[in-house]
Amino acid sequence: MNDNTAAWIDSPYADLVVRDAPMPRIDPGQLLVEVRAVAVNPLDAIIQSNGAVMYGWLHYPVILGEDVAGTVVGVGAEVADFSVGDRIVAYAIGLEKGRDAIAEGGFQAYVAVDAGLAAALPDAMAFEDAVVLPLAVSTAAAGLFESEQLDLSYASLGNPEPRDEIVVVWGGATAVGGNTIQLARAAGYRVITTASVRNHDRMSQLGAEAAFDYHDPEVVDRIVEAVNGSIVAGILAVAVGSAEPCLRIARATGATRIAMASPPVSFYEQPRRRGFSLSRMRLFLRLGTRTAMLQLRSRARGIRASFIWGSAIATSPVGPAVWGDYLGAALASGRHRAYPRPHIAGEGLPAVQGAIDTLRVGVSAQKLVVTLESTPTSS
Repeated sequence: MNDNTAAWIDSPYADLVVRDAPMPRIDPGQLLVEVRAVAVNPLDAIIQSNGAVMYGWLHYPVILGEDVAGTVVGVGAEVADFSVGDRIVAYAIGLEKGRDAIAEGGFQAYVAVDAGLAAALPDAMAFEDAVVLPLAVSTAAAGLFESEQLDLSYASLGNPEPRDEIVVVWGGATAVGGNTIQLARAAGYRVITTASVRNHDRMSQLGAEAAFDYHDPEVVDRIVEAVNGSIVAGILAVAVGSAEPCLRIARATGATRIAMASPPVSFYEQPRRRGFSLSRMRLFLRLGTRTAMLQLRSRARGIRASFIWGSAIATSPVGPAVWGDYLGAALASGRHRAYPRPHIAGEGLPAVQGAIDTLRVGVSAQKLVVTLESTPTSS
């Protein structure tokens, strides 16, 4: 087997450093993947910016990264649906509590992934196109279908029975939002969303029946008017600050659940360094205050507002339904589109840190992707 390399984060706040890594050992139910493309997510930037504040269980050094696409080079016991040589996209969950933050971290040449969080790729789909999906699809699925979130039905996922119920997606042009639109439609729900005007056509292509500009000061009233008395099955709030307008929509439409994919403040508004920081203290004070006030206002009106944890689907029936039964077939048929479009931020693991830095500045309706060359076979 070839040698492995990874982009390590050696301590909280540190830059990623590329060096050798142990070859991952796979457990029953897992795949060993030779990685050909990775994507960066806000989660990677947040962990790097916040040190041990949110992911306190991590013991450094670790390997970040959730979105991977590549070729299967090893198959663990109890895996029946994949073989060596298969091209796949997968959700790497090494950062989650109780997981292996080295073997299962995505930013490396070879990674161990759960077969239940992988899907086969159509021959015509490039790795860099597919790799935008894993965390976004998983977060969208958790927000829509987990019982602790919107608790929508996924019984007909992929073969939908049309429902006269609406899902409102605030932030449809985001990675999570675009995949939420597609999953909700695939389960039979109608979708109304928000996005910048330049992205409205794309929202329609993904399946939204109406899109409204979130910059419009009357956008909440316009959404309520478009609902026109139909049942709002739930609201999914993506992007910083989206919870407040979503609460207003819920109050006006009678919706009782809001699933939130973003915090009420931006975690990028702080220095990436150790020690006391007034800006960091202010950020977490705003976070606590706004979260508490949101919960008080929502509960007072019988509305449940909860934060989404995308990895929840790894241990619930939602994971197999979305990753196993739906995604591979939907990609092959074109019913689910790889969204958002990839922007190639570089080639090789050294480019990952630059991609994370670019993400902090902000990107719109695209995901930053780094490609990796296939490793020559050792003689």
